[in-house]
Amino acid sequence: MGNVRLTSREIVRKTLRRQGPPRLAVSMPGLGVDDRAVMPFQPPARFVPARPGADEWGCIWDKTDVPNMGQVIEHPLADIRLLDSCATPDYRDPTRYVAVDAALQQAEAAGQYRVAFVFMVLFERMHSLHGFENTLMDLYADRPAMEALADRIVETHLTFVREVARRFPGRIDGWCMTDDWGTQQNAFISYDLWMDFFYPRYKRIFDAMHAAGCDVWLHSCGKINDLIEGYIQAGVDIVNLQQPRALGIEAIGKRYRGRIAFESLADIQTTLPTGDKAKIDADVAALMTHWADTAGGFVFSDYGDDKAIGVTDPSVKRYMYDAFSRWSAKIYGNPLPEVGRGERLERVER
Repeated sequence: MGNVRLTSREIVRKTLRRQGPPRLAVSMPGLGVDDRAVMPFQPPARFVPARPGADEWGCIWDKTDVPNMGQVIEHPLADIRLLDSCATPDYRDPTRYVAVDAALQQAEAAGQYRVAFVFMVLFERMHSLHGFENTLMDLYADRPAMEALADRIVETHLTFVREVARRFPGRIDGWCMTDDWGTQQNAFISYDLWMDFFYPRYKRIFDAMHAAGCDVWLHSCGKINDLIEGYIQAGVDIVNLQQPRALGIEAIGKRYRGRIAFESLADIQTTLPTGDKAKIDADVAALMTHWADTAGGFVFSDYGDDKAIGVTDPSVKRYMYDAFSRWSAKIYGNPLPEVGRGERLERVER
């Protein structure tokens, strides 16, 4: 067929669909190389925090002296009887979307894969509102209240998904979202409870995303080995796992490769903070051997806050990038784009 030109968007789509991408898909904005573009949704112009640190749900956030995203320190629904008075984001407000069209045009011109983003899609939002211990206990002690809380969150995010689909039909490729589900040893709840309570609610959200023509990307920290099966059943297309050593790289590959795509990097806890090049090489080799294959199924992406994970030497990320680039050439025939050149298109033999 001769030479054909594939955009970043096409490379990501081939990766997720296991259709043999010409190189590894990559999202490393800190190095100036990104196959994806995240759309700039924003709070409505009329939103005024009720108190310093309040988000649109009424959760109060604060940060420690250690640089990080912070944490919720006051939960507006600590008393679940206040549910009917709970604030929810207004996703129908047009001022939330004023910057999106220009960003879409820029991403489309660059050939990037366009994503929308939901922060705390379900479980995280539940415990940010009700408190972590309260939420875990009340899944058993007050199931009706937890169902009402979860359904309020689901309906709010379904409105967001449908509003984006209505305003930007066919222009969003994927939805990325967060829901941390594990400790270093296991998931917070049993697989059976997760499937009984959370699975049907996730599926409603993911079905709406798929109905809009979008792929489903879900981030989750911790050792969630069993829950990945639930993610697959609910419709997750790609799972973001940034602590691959905690899960067991080979074990996860044996269980799930070919059934779901993975988004990862050298382990952000045990590897990158050390700056040890041998450990980085070992992680990259294990991920590309056990999670990726020639059909695709793997996206190399960054953890966006170096200080929070203890990476103080910027050359560490560049070394990891080059290691993944060598594996990209080995498996797919082409290295990653050169850092700093802003390459979005790849010319490959077909």
